[in-house]
Amino acid sequence: MGDAEQDAERERTVRAGSLLVATPGMTDPNFADTVVLMLDVDADGALGVVLNRPSPVLVSEVLGEWGEVATEPEVLFHGGPVGVEGALAVAQLADPADEPVGFRAVWVNQGTVLGIVDLDAPLELVSGSLSGLRVFAGYAGWGAQQLRGEVARGDWYVVPGDERDVFRVDPETLRRDVLRRQPGELAWHSTRPDDPALN
Repeated sequence: MGDAEQDAERERTVRAGSLLVATPGMTDPNFADTVVLMLDVDADGALGVVLNRPSPVLVSEVLGEWGEVATEPEVLFHGGPVGVEGALAVAQLADPADEPVGFRAVWVNQGTVLGIVDLDAPLELVSGSLSGLRVFAGYAGWGAQQLRGEVARGDWYVVPGDERDVFRVDPETLRRDVLRRQPGELAWHSTRPDDPALN
C-alpha cells in the first residue's frame, strides 16, 4: 500500500473524536445533512451524537439546574435516533488535570479533554470543572461493522474533529464549515447542492 493509500485509509478510520459528515448520498432522514461527533468506537460498535440539530426545548425545562451550566444555545440537541427518552451530556474540562467525579474522558486533543458527564452526579461536584457542556436527547449507534459498511458505501465523510465544533452557538452552519476547512476536493462539497442538477 502506497503513502497516499495509507493516508486515505487513516482518514476513513473512525475513532473517538472523529466527525462523520453526511454526504449528499445519505438518505436516512435521521442523518441527512448532519455532523456526528464520535464518542466511542470499538470492535463491538460505535456511538456518537449529532451536533447540528438543536431542539426548541431548554435544558432547564428537562434537567433543572443543569441548564445553568449548558453552553449557548442552552437547549437539548437531537443526538440521534437511539435512546431518545434519555439524555447524554458531552463536556469539556476547564483544566485537563482536574477530572471531577461523574466525568469520563473520551477524547484528548492537544491538551483539550472532552468526555461524557453523568447527569445523576451532583452538579456542584462537576460544574466548576467544565468549560463547556452540551446535552443530547438520544444518540447515534452502530453495530459491529455497520458503520464501516456505511463509510465504504459513501454515506459519510470521515474528518478530524475539533472541540470547538461541539459547543458552537450557531450549529446550523456546522456541516458547511466543517467541510470548508478540509483539504483538497472535500472542501468543494461544502457548496455542492443536494440535487447536482441545480449546480
